[in-house]
Amino acid sequence: MHSDKEGKGGTATPIAESDSEIEHEPGEKNVSRQMSESSLYTTEDEEEDETHNKIELGPQCTLKEQFEKDKDDESLRRWKEQLLGSVDINAVGESLDPDVKILSLEIKSPGRPDIVLPIPEGGKPQCPWFTLKEGSKYSLKFSFLVTNNIVTGLKYTNTVWKTGLKVDSTKQMIGAFSPQSEPYTHEMPEDTTPSGMFARGSYSARTKFLDDDNKCYLEINYTFDIKKEWLAT
Repeated sequence: MHSDKEGKGGTATPIAESDSEIEHEPGEKNVSRQMSESSLYTTEDEEEDETHNKIELGPQCTLKEQFEKDKDDESLRRWKEQLLGSVDINAVGESLDPDVKILSLEIKSPGRPDIVLPIPEGGKPQCPWFTLKEGSKYSLKFSFLVTNNIVTGLKYTNTVWKTGLKVDSTKQMIGAFSPQSEPYTHEMPEDTTPSGMFARGSYSARTKFLDDDNKCYLEINYTFDIKKEWLAT
């Protein structure tokens, strides 16, 4: 998966990029995204997994403080300038906590118009949120804005259920990003929806965008359908 950022001037890369491979839990069939009413909240196993995987970071400091540290070290100063790029240190304020706002979500499928997914207030869109054709290739593309401070370990997670049974769980590290006025865009690797009589039907899912501290910037609980054909446009 590409961790590219697109601005008015073209594309650029995040300040740190992690392993881009998608992790699927063993023994789970790779489907697509959705979730059932009985599974709308995090299970004890999921909470325990997130707790164990939480990274203990050192004391936080503002971007100004980070930039002022070791300012007499020329090589370190140049490295920080390269790291932060065109960030206006005076414009980001004194906040310790980064903020990430997901601006847009869309599903792309070759030869089809993009499916633009409105981001719902309260994290619960209308049912179904979207419909996919069985056996079709698709990818998720989203844009987001980072403000206040550097966000580290930004990741995407998605868990899918059918008739109350978990059928897929995806985690993908996106990377670390510095605050800037232009949004970043990221496109997930292409995937294929399952096909066949047993694959068709309604699914439920939970999508989250989190960072290293497991701070959740967006959680969406939704349903989607897999059908024999695309819906008429």
